[in-house]
Amino acid sequence: MEHMEKADGSPWYRRRLLVGSLAGVLAPAGVAVLLCLPGERTERAAPAPAPGAQARAALGAGAPASLPDLAALVEERKRLVRRQPRDARSWAVLGAAYAEQGRRTAGAAVLYPRAERALRTSLKVRPRDNAQALDGLAALANARRDFRAARAWGEAAREQAPTRWTTYAQLVDAYSGLGDWKKAHRALEMMTRVGSGPAVLARAAGGYWDQGRREDAQAALADAAAGAASPAEEAACLERAGELAFERGEREDALRHFRAAVRLDPDQRAAQAGQGRALAALGRTSEALSAYRVALERQPLPQYALELGELYASLGLPQAAKVQYGLLRERVRADTAGGVDGELVLGRFEADHGNPASAVRRLRAEWRRQPGIAVADALGWALHRAGDDEEALRYASIATDRVHGGTVLSASYAYHLGMIELGLKRPGPGRRHLQEALRLNPYFSPLHAPAARTALQRLGEVPDDELPE
Repeated sequence: MEHMEKADGSPWYRRRLLVGSLAGVLAPAGVAVLLCLPGERTERAAPAPAPGAQARAALGAGAPASLPDLAALVEERKRLVRRQPRDARSWAVLGAAYAEQGRRTAGAAVLYPRAERALRTSLKVRPRDNAQALDGLAALANARRDFRAARAWGEAAREQAPTRWTTYAQLVDAYSGLGDWKKAHRALEMMTRVGSGPAVLARAAGGYWDQGRREDAQAALADAAAGAASPAEEAACLERAGELAFERGEREDALRHFRAAVRLDPDQRAAQAGQGRALAALGRTSEALSAYRVALERQPLPQYALELGELYASLGLPQAAKVQYGLLRERVRADTAGGVDGELVLGRFEADHGNPASAVRRLRAEWRRQPGIAVADALGWALHRAGDDEEALRYASIATDRVHGGTVLSASYAYHLGMIELGLKRPGPGRRHLQEALRLNPYFSPLHAPAARTALQRLGEVPDDELPE
């Protein structure tokens, strides 16, 4: 069993939950398996860490922390800065903790402004050599979907600390949100060059997935989960693994990962919503509705409300769907008070369930501000829904252009492109892209996956004049 040991031979690593490959090596229902080495001595338990110490260590390493630990860390740092108001480091830690709390809860309207005040106070106290505060401001801007600000803060942090890997993680998100895929790729390469460990691997997995490197993303996440330093960190890795499994159409595997994540960290609401997604794809609709409701009760994100609303609509329950769409609007308004840009999710909602012309206006403005791949896809679809397929094709093609950055293998993006092409009386390309969408993930949407199948049935068999010479 020597191959299981790290170079340092740490007992903690040897006892880790083995995640294995993301293709389904987890035991049924995500049962954790602990390995005890023969002859290994029972070690005296380490002293319990001080309140907030685990969260402080996690944030310092760029890793997720549990909500109870974050709450303890916030209270600890608040006491410290009251006693020592010129402690720049404590202000930066407090700001990062507030930002992470806001990301993990429904408190963005209150917590994001608090995070910004704490981080800016840190910079005021120590204007120079304070990459920690700059890095925190970049992370906060990314959480708010303000990618221009994230780029500015991230580049300032990089100038001060060029070997700080977390800065490159923020720059990957910022450049991607601005559609600068070349710089995003370079930032990802630098991140993996200057950093190492589970947190780096977990963050790199997202970059690999966006580049269409599915196997690399799977391997990186499996290694990250196996080496995670806390249940919250491992749960975050498993939640992301569940997302990737679902994107591949692997419903049962996705559900195992999501359930394992919730067992490790009951506050992992993204995994709870993921269970809803996977259960709906498996046809277990009552369980799916319950999972979504639990997620929304504690973290009513607009995206979760949109997903649940569309699930209700697919079940022929328009009034229940309407309630969720109302919640979506309400949450976007609340988050806007915390500086969050909700135009993308609002545009997606309006295109399919509201006013497509309004969606086009919102998404055009969003494209001018930050022309990322997700915005290109959403704007293309909104234009299609508004009846302008010629212009829609331009943006849908940007989102799926494998050469110029559209490397995300997205069933939804392929579906949008295929339907736009059918609207332009191009059955050949339309058929290919609808087939691609269902090949990538036959369950990508409770509304649009059935629509893709219906469109293909109407097209019928491939005529001879569509076959390549």
